[in-house]
Amino acid sequence: MRGVEYRGVELVDGPIVIVKRRENVSYGEIVSVRDIRGAVRTGRVIDVSDDVCVVQVFGSTSGLSLDETTVEFLETPMELRVSEGLMGRIFNGLGKPIDGYPELYSSKMINVNGYPINPYARIYPRDFIQTGISAIDGMNTLIRGQKLPVFSGNGLPHNRLTAQIIRQAKILSADESFVMVFAGMGIKYDVARFFIDNFEKSGVLSRVAMFLSLADAPSIERIITPRCALTAAEYLAYEKNMHVLVVLTDMTNYCEALREISTTRGEVPGRKGYPGYLYSDLAELYERAGRIKGSEGSITQIPILTMPNDDISHPIPDLTGYITEGQIVLGRELSQKGVYPPVAGLPSLSRLMKDGIGEGMTREDHKDVSSQLFAAYSKVKNIRNLASIIGEEELSDTDKMYLRFGELFEQQFLSQGEFENRSIGETLDIGWWVLSYLPRNELYRIKPEFIEKYMQNAVDTYGSRDPALTKKAGS
Repeated sequence: MRGVEYRGVELVDGPIVIVKRRENVSYGEIVSVRDIRGAVRTGRVIDVSDDVCVVQVFGSTSGLSLDETTVEFLETPMELRVSEGLMGRIFNGLGKPIDGYPELYSSKMINVNGYPINPYARIYPRDFIQTGISAIDGMNTLIRGQKLPVFSGNGLPHNRLTAQIIRQAKILSADESFVMVFAGMGIKYDVARFFIDNFEKSGVLSRVAMFLSLADAPSIERIITPRCALTAAEYLAYEKNMHVLVVLTDMTNYCEALREISTTRGEVPGRKGYPGYLYSDLAELYERAGRIKGSEGSITQIPILTMPNDDISHPIPDLTGYITEGQIVLGRELSQKGVYPPVAGLPSLSRLMKDGIGEGMTREDHKDVSSQLFAAYSKVKNIRNLASIIGEEELSDTDKMYLRFGELFEQQFLSQGEFENRSIGETLDIGWWVLSYLPRNELYRIKPEFIEKYMQNAVDTYGSRDPALTKKAGS
């Protein structure tokens, strides 16, 4: 049964339709827009003034005339139909099935905008998540309930890295496995196909709910896509007590859509043309991660964004870094050396790592090994810069040992196979092995008892200190 429809609109500008204000219209309300031929488009109220309402249409506005277009205010926010049947399904950016199967058989509908979480109700994230990737597990540990973005660049293998994390992620302190919610915003068809095929071949598709707004879909749809995905994640985590890993890609496309809407509305632009509320809008999405009291479930977020021109100071990665608890940065220089995954050691950071590692969680030597690897690799960078000026032959013997350590660190610790799943024990042992190429007096961040306990075993496992006799770590 259709409600009251109002004929005529004031203005149509791109995805924006401006209509006269009616009684009881509220921000975020869903609107049905019908053209002269009866075709219906869905929209959302994004601004309300004394005289007019601004409606954002999810789709093309071509064919809408000022006089013959009718608008019906549905007096409800945008909602997503949810059930445990979300798993194994593929939806468009608005939560409609696109996998050839019918709508979910459920009467439960949830507001996609979510609800504020009382800070007092939050549980501090502590449980270690093993991704099987040494660069993450060993030095930038992911914690259950954390939001840890991946900062990448065009052409870097962030999609392969993300697929590997989804395949391999598990919580060591719990028997439950992860379910995944994947949101693709403005991604190309071949990227979407890569993830679908990858999940099918690895057998994890039945544990993944996918929301895809492809590059040929209206850019305005990208605004809703992550909200639908996070709504599904909240239902699975807080009502069904599941551990949910949410991947959002590409947040840069989302922000571009936000800028497009802002420009169309004539708002005063901020840095690089993005709206002044970009920070609060991103925070609205990122803060929907975590754990809450009364639920065994959790939401862990991995947003992926491609930095324009590899510029980490660009507004999108800059603001994201302020909101999230660290970042995984992919380096182009490492990628050009053939290192996979090319996780840049020094710019990457996990602020919650200290609370999820150590005895009883990973291993007692984890913190010391990670700290020493960071310190040594930082010195390698300085020595490489010095060698480019004075020549490697002028370096001291210790500096040359650091250069050898740097090569091994990149080729043996950071680099691993795309389908290689390393345990945290293997990761730490490989870390000990590459550190064995440094003099003992340079290992000043590690307790002497840990050196005696772990180093020789790592050397015996992964090869002699003689470079000619070493074998590939992890093989």
